[in-house]
Amino acid sequence: MGSKVIQAALIFFYVAYLVATVQGVEVSVKKSGAKGDGKCDDAPAFKKAWGEVCKAAAPSTLKVPAGKYMVGQIGFLGPCKSAITFDAGDATFIAPTDPTAFKTKDGWILFSMVKDLTVTGGTFDGRGSAAWKINNCNKNFNGNCKNLPINLNFGTLTNGVVKGVTSVDSKFFHMNVIQAKNLTLSKITIKAPGDSANTDGIHIGRSHGVTVDGAEIKTGDDCISFGDGCQNVTVENVKCGPGHGISIGSLGRYPNEQPVMGVTVKHCKLSNTLNGVRIKTWPASPNGVASGMHFEDVKMDNVSNPILIDQQYCPWNQCKTGVPSKIKINDVSFKEITGTSATKVAVKLLCSSGVPCNKVVLSGVKLEYKGTNGSAISECDNVKPTLSGKNSPAICDASKGGAPEGAPAPGAPAPAPKKDAPAPKKA
Repeated sequence: MGSKVIQAALIFFYVAYLVATVQGVEVSVKKSGAKGDGKCDDAPAFKKAWGEVCKAAAPSTLKVPAGKYMVGQIGFLGPCKSAITFDAGDATFIAPTDPTAFKTKDGWILFSMVKDLTVTGGTFDGRGSAAWKINNCNKNFNGNCKNLPINLNFGTLTNGVVKGVTSVDSKFFHMNVIQAKNLTLSKITIKAPGDSANTDGIHIGRSHGVTVDGAEIKTGDDCISFGDGCQNVTVENVKCGPGHGISIGSLGRYPNEQPVMGVTVKHCKLSNTLNGVRIKTWPASPNGVASGMHFEDVKMDNVSNPILIDQQYCPWNQCKTGVPSKIKINDVSFKEITGTSATKVAVKLLCSSGVPCNKVVLSGVKLEYKGTNGSAISECDNVKPTLSGKNSPAICDASKGGAPEGAPAPGAPAPAPKKDAPAPKKA
């Protein structure tokens, strides 16, 4: 009789174990000890909850109930045994205000080395206003500028989803995507004042198969920026402004950068931004390649530089301006770029004299200058674009104030170094 009871008990516990394994687990950070009162440090509770879902053998969920969670620098690290959903719902995360509280360069909240991760909901308040005042990277890019934390750092993620996340007042970049494969970001909201330094909305570098589909970004630097190594990246349905626009680069600042191949930006709107759609490389760069970059159906509202290729990018004169860039720009298109320019030069294609741009196409460009001193014009250096459809202003046309067929107008001075953005981005 006793042996049968023991046998039955063993069977029961084995079945219970199998059920738990098949169903996975849901771990609430409140049950792990989080207070959610906006005062206590809840990082230990998050680490404990993450440890439980990470070791679960079946897809599991880390649940964050509504509340305000004071969280210091924390890493949610893999590898984990199965898929994980980080469900932040209506929760708000609050960062320390003091930048010295961040001891590593991983940023405030890091998700890294995880497969099949889904992050949903949540507002991440970086409380960056005090840090912006000490950010000197826009004037002192010599390696001595202060290293401020990114709000959300997504590193080495595979087959991931980030959805419905809000980032507010980051001290540095709001979201950094590095070495990701097959990652989708959707319904993203990013908010920071227009004068907040180096607060790029979403920076993507050395990643393959990343999609940004649906974002509203108001910030003090690029709404979306692409570093070296981006391949097969798509950005669509983004509203940007204020900010510095959507930028590929800057490229060529560092040795051994990886090629950029296949970046598509479409169905976006930019309002009151410093730039529109931009490709920028440094003078005197190492050899490099950026190809397959396509911009389509982008609406501009009072944008200062709606279309810009700038291979003489040199913020704060920290480069050798007399030496051409060696980044080869190839296979670029600007199609259906429409709206209003805040400056007279609505289209600037300033390519390298060392490696002129190749296969640049403009079609259906319609940009109107709202100022009082004439109509919109274009400027072109070292490029012979292919034009189709009706384009306004005239592209690379000396009679309209631009340069003919990619050559500088006779006697024209060299373009001045650009000082329109802070420090370049390094993935």
